Amino acid sequence: MNGPHDLGGQMGFGPVAPEKDEPYFHAEWEKRALGITLSCGAFGAWNIDESRHARENIPPADYLAASYYEIWIRGIDKLLERHGFATRAELLSGHAQQAGAVPKRVLKAEMVPGVLAKGGPCDRPAKTAPLFAVGETVKTKNFNPVTHTRLPRYARARTGMVEAVQGAFVFPDDNAHGRGENPQWLYTIVFDGEEIWGEGADPTLTVSIDAWESYLEPA
Repeated sequence: MNGPHDLGGQMGFGPVAPEKDEPYFHAEWEKRALGITLSCGAFGAWNIDESRHARENIPPADYLAASYYEIWIRGIDKLLERHGFATRAELLSGHAQQAGAVPKRVLKAEMVPGVLAKGGPCDRPAKTAPLFAVGETVKTKNFNPVTHTRLPRYARARTGMVEAVQGAFVFPDDNAHGRGENPQWLYTIVFDGEEIWGEGADPTLTVSIDAWESYLEPA
């Protein structure tokens, strides 16, 4: 979707200014926000793509005014309510008022190191051969879905070259909405700066993105 998260190439937000020796957390509550997100994710009620889409659906004014972990917590609020683990009244009060949904799994403290080490691999076997090869010229499709997508706005309807074939992975556009994993081939596509930014772009600049096969068509 074309939400407030998709800011690539947008003007007016100022330069990216990395903080030197930035700590992992800027406040104690951020540690809890990460812990809550991970423990709720372990319930088995949603996947990473649905959680991303929940954050993307935060109203733009609220999203842009929120910090990183505030966005995470607002996304978790949506998911807990959507899947019946808590009501809006319970989230606002901080107290359970009725029996909610029962999680499939509960993440306990002693399980955390192993779960984090395992990660969540999303590569899958491919049922077909890749349609495109390294060095081939392709064009990204131009679409504006109200649902989740990983193709950023600035890279739509642009011509680039296949830089790498990364393998087959879960297709997030379907997985975020309960339509199954439906793995697709994933490609790294490189664009010239002028193709992305137009006249006056830095001629030495290139931009690379990872794009699922259904985002692409032969140039």
